[in-house]
Amino acid sequence: MIAAIMTSFIVSTGLSLLLANSRGRWQILDIPNERSLHDQPIPRTGGIAILTGLAAGLLTAWYLDGQQLATWPALLSVCLLAGIALVDDRHTLGAGPRLLIQIGAVSILLLTREVPSPGTLTLVVVGLFLVWMINLYNFMDGMDGFAGGMAVTGFGTFALLAWQAGYPDLALGCAVIVAAAGGFLLLNFPPARLFMGDSGSTVLGLLAGVVILTAHHEAILPVWLGLLVFSPFILDASITLSRRILRGEKFWQAHKSHYYQRLVESGWGHRRTVLAEYVLMIACSASAVAAASQPLAWQTTLIAGWAVIYTVLIYSIHRVEQRREPLA
Repeated sequence: MIAAIMTSFIVSTGLSLLLANSRGRWQILDIPNERSLHDQPIPRTGGIAILTGLAAGLLTAWYLDGQQLATWPALLSVCLLAGIALVDDRHTLGAGPRLLIQIGAVSILLLTREVPSPGTLTLVVVGLFLVWMINLYNFMDGMDGFAGGMAVTGFGTFALLAWQAGYPDLALGCAVIVAAAGGFLLLNFPPARLFMGDSGSTVLGLLAGVVILTAHHEAILPVWLGLLVFSPFILDASITLSRRILRGEKFWQAHKSHYYQRLVESGWGHRRTVLAEYVLMIACSASAVAAASQPLAWQTTLIAGWAVIYTVLIYSIHRVEQRREPLA
């Protein structure tokens, strides 16, 4: 386990350094525009480092101990997502082709029973959930250190819970993801020198959804607590999307109306905002771990408490914005 984790981290870190400092026609740059939070071109190929680090860790586990942590359907789904994302980063495809590939990648997992989903209706609900997780993780990858930090905290939580519950394969798989994301995060923490791009964010979103469902199926962590672990992403993206749909806006287009973006724009900046988000992530994960073995009534009370906390946080962001508005 240690060898697999270290290999993943070292490969991801080394490749992140290479990608952040390399220049050439093959390099893909994120050019700032009116919807960006950065002001200079940054390479957005960090997803390659994450995926390569992840692959190196999985291969190490297989070579040293014969642990097959990824199946062929899972690998095919990841390759489809990463491939279409890299093409999109280079040539800017429309939303339609990307969505079709995402549905195809999710369908592979569902039809091969890689993700537990008894019943036709449940199959549809699970499929929609995974497609949403793919996209919301991509939507939330807009601030230095944010998506990488969510991966380290979220998958780290599931690694701990899976290990405690006696599922070493799942624990190691999550730990390898943490290591790969951690290596990239060294170059992505504010001020970022490398972005993960869609190839990293969409794959992490899919893996987060799969882990949440798998942990629920194996009675490691109920799905409502799994959603709590990733709630800093899930709630921000879901509320923002709903608000944009109600306003009749083109919700699939890039924008700067997520709560984390509004905090950055209100004067908090990348570093202060992402550190505050880290505190929120750790608090969500710690409370989910503490509630994992508690009765349903206790867990329900916890979720209700977090609903109140998030309501207060949203109100506080509105107050921060109001203080920054110039007087008429």
